[in-house]
Amino acid sequence: MRKTTLIALLATALVGLGCGAGATDEAGDAGGGAVAAEGDDKKAEKAEKAEKVAKIGDPARDGKFEFTVKSTKCGVRKVGSDMFGAKAQGQFCLVTLKVKNIGKESQMFDGSSQKAYAADGTEYSADGGAALYANENAETFLNDINPGNQVTGVVVFDIPRGVKLTKLELHDSMFSGGVTVALK
Repeated sequence: MRKTTLIALLATALVGLGCGAGATDEAGDAGGGAVAAEGDDKKAEKAEKAEKVAKIGDPARDGKFEFTVKSTKCGVRKVGSDMFGAKAQGQFCLVTLKVKNIGKESQMFDGSSQKAYAADGTEYSADGGAALYANENAETFLNDINPGNQVTGVVVFDIPRGVKLTKLELHDSMFSGGVTVALK
């Protein structure tokens, strides 16, 4: 309950901060300096993103978490048992992921904050319901991870048949910038 309230307060604060963004007075600026600065900002942002790309097996950090993608398996039609499980609308891609808390406080891993991308840039969100069936120890991703501890589990993406994932964007929370992991 406290986490829900905290998330709601953070979301409200971010919306409030966003309302004031861009409300600066630049009457004395002819505009040339702003365009050059904007171009420099975009170059710096691209360089920063290029540095954040990891590969399968490489540790990649975002916020309080260090992620290591151990493996991926696509083409799975169903997860769980015969009696209880989930069927894919298309195909499930199972991403086995190690998550280590490198921060100073406990933090909950949120599978729904993770994204997967196809070569054409199409974004896919994680299927939390299917992940419950894919993980034998469902508590793995529902409990806080204490500092220094790590868990390994499966994040599930339901994507169309024939689509191949090329990268993941992993986040320590829904508000973080994320880190990219190439799947090729």
